[in-house]
Amino acid sequence: MTNSGSPPWFYGWIWSPGDDPFAGYSNPTGALLATRRWAWALQGENGHSPGAAVGGTPVQPVSPTQDTNESGRILAAAPPVPPESLGSPEFRSAHGVQYALYAGSMAHGIASEKLVEAMGRSGFLGFYGAAGEAPDRIETVLIRLKQQLGSVPFGFNLINSPGASAWEEAVVDIYLRHSLRLVEASAYIQPTPALVRYRVTGIRRDPDGRVIAPNRIIAKVSREEIATRFFAPPPEKILRRLVESGAITPQEAELAAFVPLAEDLTAEADSGGHTDHRSALAMLPGLLALRDRALAAFPPGTSLRVGLAGGIATPHAAAAAFIMGADYVVTGTVNQACVESGSSDAARAMLAEASQTDVARVPAADMFEMGVTVQVLKKGTRFAERAARLYDLYRRHNSMDELDPKDREWLETVIFRKSIETVWSETQEFFRLRDPSILAKADADPKRKMALLFRWYLGLSSHWANRGVPDRKEDYQIWCGPGIGAFNSWTRGTFMEAPERRGAALVSRNILAMAGVLIRQRVWQSQGVSWPLRQEDLRPREEQDLENTLNGTDP
Repeated sequence: MTNSGSPPWFYGWIWSPGDDPFAGYSNPTGALLATRRWAWALQGENGHSPGAAVGGTPVQPVSPTQDTNESGRILAAAPPVPPESLGSPEFRSAHGVQYALYAGSMAHGIASEKLVEAMGRSGFLGFYGAAGEAPDRIETVLIRLKQQLGSVPFGFNLINSPGASAWEEAVVDIYLRHSLRLVEASAYIQPTPALVRYRVTGIRRDPDGRVIAPNRIIAKVSREEIATRFFAPPPEKILRRLVESGAITPQEAELAAFVPLAEDLTAEADSGGHTDHRSALAMLPGLLALRDRALAAFPPGTSLRVGLAGGIATPHAAAAAFIMGADYVVTGTVNQACVESGSSDAARAMLAEASQTDVARVPAADMFEMGVTVQVLKKGTRFAERAARLYDLYRRHNSMDELDPKDREWLETVIFRKSIETVWSETQEFFRLRDPSILAKADADPKRKMALLFRWYLGLSSHWANRGVPDRKEDYQIWCGPGIGAFNSWTRGTFMEAPERRGAALVSRNILAMAGVLIRQRVWQSQGVSWPLRQEDLRPREEQDLENTLNGTDP
């Protein structure tokens, strides 16, 4: 322990247990870990500083001439920073949760019903991964979660679906019909009529004249120009169209001018799945500044918040986010690695072996024609190279008829494992149920038909991973960011190294708890006292061990 810099006001005061029955001396590491208590760095005998104390109170010396080398004198102090204190109190209050961390909505039910329930019952928000799911499946899960969780808060995903607006409208109908009050909106570039309809339906004034919008949106963004559209009222053009169609009332359209489209913006950095690979260090400060400017356009009392996603997989990442000013943090890939996720045991085992560099960019199934990419696991699968070859064929050819015979053979033997005609028949059957207009466009455009055929593979590859289909392991599409490597490094050598021991709520609690420890370490450092923390000190702990550590009662 070293001391440097200007001393704080209590420097030289003496620590006393006072009336605190749980106060006591501790080693510095133990004091920092007890984040529910004050942590005091104390001077030892002859000016040395080997000790610390937990709880208690500072007491002024009897006289200014008292020996300055007396042991027990205070060198630095860190206030309590328990997991539930991190982030914005407004975020926790607005959403009725204990912690300013939520589990993001990974598509195809990877953010599963079990995951949402586990997070909700532990004081966290969880979002069901509705993207890519059939509307009747989404409705079934929503009804079941409302029955299981009652008043416990949770949300569902609403993803922008270019070329599939009928699906988006059907999902919004379900959300409104069952009074789902919170969605996580992802992949939006512009607000859509369906998204605006969800936000403004039911908007009203309360008896005090305040505008109340019962339906809330947390929007994931990675660009400031898109963020600006969410921290603004819904577009008037869309509101007019919704009124003309009878989807909303004139009164709802009028009141919409007083609320932002979203009160919470999640800055999505380098994450799994859809990502712009943005730097959190550059993006978050820009969105925080945007938030402050946007507030001026709304009535007093309006709250706008910015959180951070992408790489939130370790205590260090969470601590950095909160120190930078994030109101909340969002986890993703680490949840897929947990037992409650909709992934298979095989996929979770593969994630547990990944390092930070075992990821790759591949064409996205839902936005294939636009050239949009997603980030996936590269290690243990050949999906990345095969998906890249499919996009190259699409880019260089205008129809299936233009393909070289060797490419057609590769498609039928390696990718499809059945004839092109059979795959097209299955594709037609799928879109007849989801959106028949897409088939009409494919009939008129051979290149569009080729894209739909390739999307058959891109779409099913994630399902094969989720179901753990053994003979398709080489084709597993597992959405994954580099944060999984950092998570695996943090958990190595602990009980949480084993995939079957990773519970989403316990992972989240450990991330927040140890983030608080790191913040307290920096608080001591700001007062001139440095104390190193080892990887072992910050290890994940079982539930009771974690509680004992935070309370300073670790045996």
